[in-house]
Amino acid sequence: MTIWLLITFAMMINQMTITGERMALAEKEAEVNSTENRVAAYKQSIEGVAADLQQRQDAIEQISEQFIGDEIANTNDPDQEVSEAEQKLLENTKKISSAFPAAAQLAEIEARQIAFAYRLTRAADARTANAEAAIREFGLNPDKMAKSSSQNIGGPFIPFFKTDDDLHPTLERLANALQRMDLLERTLLAIPSGMPADIKMISSGYGYRRDPFTGGGAMHSGIDFKGPHGAAILAAAKGKITHAGWKSGYGKTVEITHGNGLMTRYAHLSRITVARGQKIEQGANVGKMGSTGRSTGTHLHFEVRLNGKAINPRPFLEANNNVLKVKADARQRTSGPIKSGADRG
Repeated sequence: MTIWLLITFAMMINQMTITGERMALAEKEAEVNSTENRVAAYKQSIEGVAADLQQRQDAIEQISEQFIGDEIANTNDPDQEVSEAEQKLLENTKKISSAFPAAAQLAEIEARQIAFAYRLTRAADARTANAEAAIREFGLNPDKMAKSSSQNIGGPFIPFFKTDDDLHPTLERLANALQRMDLLERTLLAIPSGMPADIKMISSGYGYRRDPFTGGGAMHSGIDFKGPHGAAILAAAKGKITHAGWKSGYGKTVEITHGNGLMTRYAHLSRITVARGQKIEQGANVGKMGSTGRSTGTHLHFEVRLNGKAINPRPFLEANNNVLKVKADARQRTSGPIKSGADRG
């Protein structure tokens, strides 16, 4: 009981920290975007403000191109509801134009930039929520999966701007929203959801069963699919081949590592058509169905493992259409047009 209380307390502290950081950024954003601060900046130097706006435009374009691409156009929906922050921004712009007519045009450009960033942030937040919900449908924790993804990054520090100025808080909030969206959508894409073979008959499910050789109780760590000898075996998600060869008990086996601790295993194959270290896409042919190893007949033994532990593959193979649609949208954003054929979702 004590350990659960400690875990719960730690989660509460972590959530409070995240909430506090977001509130601090919101307060900073409101201050920077206020009428008084914007008027003061214009009065100090119109040339300086123009240079800042150009720098901000460059940032918006680069951030948008990196994370969204062609979907930028979808954020300018004329029927989209104007947020309270955007309404306040419009009111501030009118006040600036009246108080300092020489800066009216720049003020309008600035307002459009910030309003665009608001809309893009909302679009990113909506996609993030969809990705989180889809990951939960697989029985996985999106925060834990995202944390695992964020640990596998690195590289030299190269400042985004030539000056030491901080990123405008509105753009900082946008960058944070887009980064989390990208992280969760790429995490979603690594989750297996494609059928490993073009067959529907399950000959043995996951969990307790009678061992086919000894008749004693045993744990079955995957799902067995019955099918014809030589039937194509397909990758359930994109990833990297980390094993392609004989494995005790499993016979000829292929293992694909998908990232975030996820791995799929395809066993009892009659033939392997991939090599260790090879990167493949979802739906790629990795082998042929057979009965090698500890097997009583032709079938595919399919496993899903998370951090080395076998978990029930059914939720991954029975994802509903809404989840597959979210995953397809994520793939289109990150990899271009969706391929047809075996690429189910």
